Amino acid sequence: MNANFYAAIDAANRGRLQHDFLQSETGRTFTYGDLARETARFANLLTGLGASRGDRVAVQVEKSPASLFLYLGCLRAGLVYLPLNTAYQRGELSYFLGDAGPRVVVCRPRAAELMQELCGDRSHIATLDEDGGGTLGRAAAAAAHDFATEEMQPDDSAVIIYTSGTTGRSKGAVITHRNLASNARVLVDFWKFGESDVLLHALPMFHVHGLFVANHCALLAGAKLLWHGKFDVKLVLRDLARASVMMGVPTFYTRLLNEPAFTRALCNNVRLFVSGSAPLQLETLKEFEARTGKTILERYGMSEAGMISSNPLAGERRGGTVGFPLPGISVRIADERDQPVENGVIGAIQVKGENVFAGYWRMPEKTREEFTADGYFRTGDIGVFDRDGYLSIVGRAKDLIISGGYNVYPREIELVLDAIPGVAESAVIGVPHPDFGEAVTAVVVTQKDARLDPVAVIGALKNTLANYKVPKAVHFVDDLPRNAMGKVQKALLRDRFR
Repeated sequence: MNANFYAAIDAANRGRLQHDFLQSETGRTFTYGDLARETARFANLLTGLGASRGDRVAVQVEKSPASLFLYLGCLRAGLVYLPLNTAYQRGELSYFLGDAGPRVVVCRPRAAELMQELCGDRSHIATLDEDGGGTLGRAAAAAAHDFATEEMQPDDSAVIIYTSGTTGRSKGAVITHRNLASNARVLVDFWKFGESDVLLHALPMFHVHGLFVANHCALLAGAKLLWHGKFDVKLVLRDLARASVMMGVPTFYTRLLNEPAFTRALCNNVRLFVSGSAPLQLETLKEFEARTGKTILERYGMSEAGMISSNPLAGERRGGTVGFPLPGISVRIADERDQPVENGVIGAIQVKGENVFAGYWRMPEKTREEFTADGYFRTGDIGVFDRDGYLSIVGRAKDLIISGGYNVYPREIELVLDAIPGVAESAVIGVPHPDFGEAVTAVVVTQKDARLDPVAVIGALKNTLANYKVPKAVHFVDDLPRNAMGKVQKALLRDRFR
C-alpha cells in the first residue's frame, strides 16, 4: 500500500471529482478533479527540473490556490516540501537555504534575484505569484495533467518545517508521511469532518495550522475550502454565513468581535470555531460566546508533533485549557528526571505517538537530546493537568522565570493580569536583577480609555498571588510584538526592557 499522504487524499476523493473543493475569495472555483490535474502538473514540472525523490523544494510565496497545488504536487512526487515564512529576510533565508540544500527554490518574482544570489548554481530558482503566474505557474499550466503518485514508505520524509529559533539556531523538524496521515485522520474523526463541511481558510500556508490542520482535515474528508489569501475581516464576514467551520488564531476572533456586523445570525451555519497557535484569552472566549452562542474550541499543537490535544467537540470546552490528549497520543507531565507527576503538579509536557516527527534535519545529537529514554518528545512547554484531565499550558521552558530561587510561570500571572478591569492583554517576562537573579516584569496593553498605573496593577496582583510572583515592574505599551501566527515574541520584550 502506498503510504504517500497524497495517495490518501486521492483515494478519499476518487468518486468526488465533480465536487467543489476550493473557492477563492475572487469566486474562482476548483473541483476535486481539478485538484488531481493541477497537482499532477506541478509534480511533472518539478521532476522535469531535476528534482527526484527525497529532494527538498523550498517555497516562499504568497498564499494562492496554486501554492496549495504546489505543496500537494511535491508530496505526490515524493519530494520534501520546505515552507518559508514570507516575512523572512536575507539573513534568515541564507541560513535555511544553506542548511536544507533545496534542489528547487520557488519564490515571489521580486525575490528571484536575491534567491539566485543566495543559492548560486546549487538550486533551480522558479517564481510563482499570487495569481498563479510566474515562471513556475506558467510552465505548470502547460505541463501534463497525469502523474503516477510516487510510492512512499510511512517513515519517508514529506515536509521540513524550521522552528522559530528564538533560543538559538533554528532546527528543521522532519515530518513524515506517517505523521501527516495519522494526525489528519485523528482530527477528521475527533472533530467530525465530513464532505458537507465548508471550511473558511484565512491562515498562512507556511505554518502547520494552515498548511496541515486546515488543509488536511478538509481534503481527507472531501470538504470544501473557502480560500482567503489573508485575514481580511470584511471578506471573512462576507463568507462566514456559507461556512460550517472556521480555523484561526486568537487575533482573528478579536478582530471579528470588533465588528458590529459580526452577529449571532451570521454564525448560525458555523458548527465549529477552532483557535490555536497562541493562547486564547478568557475574556475573548466569553465575549465570543455571549455574542454568537458558540464556544471556541482551543487546541494545542506544535511543528514537531502536529496537533497534540483538543477541547472536546461535544462536552465542556474549558477556558484556559487545551483539552485532552487526542486519541492515540500519549501526553504526560514530567519532572526534571522525566518521571510522570500527579495531576495538579506543574511540569514539562512530553508527548509520544505516530504524530511525533522523525527528528531534526542534520542534527542527530539534538534529536537524541529532545527524546527521553522511553521515547517521549520533550516539547519545551510547561503544563499541568487539572483533576478532570484538562491540560493547561503554563508557558515555555525558555520563558520560565527563576526569581529568588522560586520558579515563576508567566501564564499564571498573565491570566490574573488579564482579569484586571482595563487590561486588554499582557505578557510577563523575566529580566536580569542583581539580587533576585531575574525580576518578574509585566508588560501591559490597556483597553481604550482605561486609566491604570503600575502601583494599581501591582496592588491588584498582591491580593491574588504569592509575593514572589508579583511583578517588580509594570510597563505599558500600545501593543505586544507578535509573529505571523499571533504568538507574543517575548525575546523582543526581554531585550527591550532589560
